[in-house]
Amino acid sequence: MAKDQGKPRISSEQMRAARGLLRWEQKDLARESKVSLPTITRLELTPGPIGGWDRTAEAIRAAFETAGIEFLEANGSGEGVRFRKS
Repeated sequence: MAKDQGKPRISSEQMRAARGLLRWEQKDLARESKVSLPTITRLELTPGPIGGWDRTAEAIRAAFETAGIEFLEANGSGEGVRFRKS
């Protein structure tokens, strides 16, 4: 799995789940991450870890984390997302 600054690259499934928790449309993620809408759409269509440039993956992850999302790694119970605990 590709790494971004020591963090595993999120999957397209996690992207869609995180958007669902935040009630974001793809255009909202594009705005918050400063990644183009066509790129967001393309990344979500391919199962598994998102492809693309490292800086793109980092920007997407950062947008979600800034909005309060925590990414759960696949460590026996499967990968997922949740709101970060305060």
